[in-house]
Amino acid sequence: MSEKKISSKFIYFFGAFGGILFGYDIGVMTGALPFLQSDWNLSGGGVTGWITSSLMLGAVFGGAIAGQLSDRLGRRKMVLYSALLFMVGALLAGVSPHDGVAYLIFTRVLLGIAVGAASALVPAYMSEMAPAEKRGSLSGINQLMIVSGMLISYVVDFLLKGLPEHIAWRLMLALAAVPALILFLGVLRLPESPRFLIKAGRVEEAHKVLTWIRRPEEIDGEIKAINETAKVEQKAEKSTSWGSLLEGRYRYLVIAGVMVAFFQQFMGANAIFYYIPLIVEKASGQAASDALLWPIIQGVILVLGALLYMAIAEKFNRRGLLMMGGTVMGLSFILPAVINSFMDTNPMMIVVFLSIFVAFYAFTWAPLTWVLVGEVFPLAIRGRASGLASSMNWVGSFAVALIFPIMTASMSQEAVFAIFGVICLVAVAFVMFRVPETRGHSLEEIEKFGAEKEAK
Repeated sequence: MSEKKISSKFIYFFGAFGGILFGYDIGVMTGALPFLQSDWNLSGGGVTGWITSSLMLGAVFGGAIAGQLSDRLGRRKMVLYSALLFMVGALLAGVSPHDGVAYLIFTRVLLGIAVGAASALVPAYMSEMAPAEKRGSLSGINQLMIVSGMLISYVVDFLLKGLPEHIAWRLMLALAAVPALILFLGVLRLPESPRFLIKAGRVEEAHKVLTWIRRPEEIDGEIKAINETAKVEQKAEKSTSWGSLLEGRYRYLVIAGVMVAFFQQFMGANAIFYYIPLIVEKASGQAASDALLWPIIQGVILVLGALLYMAIAEKFNRRGLLMMGGTVMGLSFILPAVINSFMDTNPMMIVVFLSIFVAFYAFTWAPLTWVLVGEVFPLAIRGRASGLASSMNWVGSFAVALIFPIMTASMSQEAVFAIFGVICLVAVAFVMFRVPETRGHSLEEIEKFGAEKEAK
């Protein structure tokens, strides 16, 4: 580790930069897909769905593997490995042989492992580096990085759309290696998390890192608190198992957190983010490869939503924002189908309603899911429960990316989105009846509330 003092701004920026990779690779396929479909003459939704969703399949495993390895090797080292894997996966995707569907799916799974690792490692590293009073706003930085990565990928796709199709999509995918290289070089200078260092017995190193990111009078107290928490977690690891998640005192809160993570994906947001050019093509007849301005519009809405969330994060209750956002999102999916059943409308009306969905998703369910997951699980089972929630989230993302093109091949887009709209309203009902309010409550109060609810 460098002896030179590293600024806290540098640490927080590159600590969260993994979100850029996460967002770029989620977004880049949106623009690459129309060119890939034309180049390889892909018809039907099955192959398209598998190529798109294979990223999420890898992410299911990447998150689980990275979480466990980071406890052994350290957060910083695992972020470095993830950046390297990301570079390799992006470059391999960029040199895909013609009609190499299986090859491309394999490289997307590799990328998914790196993306899943980043999704697990970045919030963990940020929460361990940030002081308690900044954790809410810094979780907003992670979300801002993710949506900024998506917007960057949409802009890159738009700028490259004039190239020959067989070059355009390959270059779009290969350029993901650039932010991965930036992350790798930045993380080389990052310190290890003080929490990991103390658990590994490297207290002097932890003390040095804390001098860069804390006031002098806070350091000894934080080291003591980390030591005490580590002892509690060590004890919990010995006395708990996966079966503990369903024990009476934990069950209520585990179901609440895991299902919120599950619903976030099954509401259908990624159907928009992955397939908006194809949605516009089906609605308007305009070629999907000419509709690449629409993803940029969605990306700008996402970035503005992330900034809005950072401004209001601690001013409104979590449940209220989730219920309000979910209701508007559900109605924006259902209304086009209802209106279409009564009158002929402009086919592009559905795209306007999708933009309303994205706007409300961006400052409610997108960031709040992970804030709530970070707050709702009791300490003794937090590691396992958070891993389960993350896996359920990626399973949902994989399923939506896989089945959306298959569904739209057999029914109207309005009908497909109306189904997702009903799921949004079911999610609102779930939050209303089964999710506790966590804002302004200590972790101990939340745990006590969950145990009392389950005992009733």
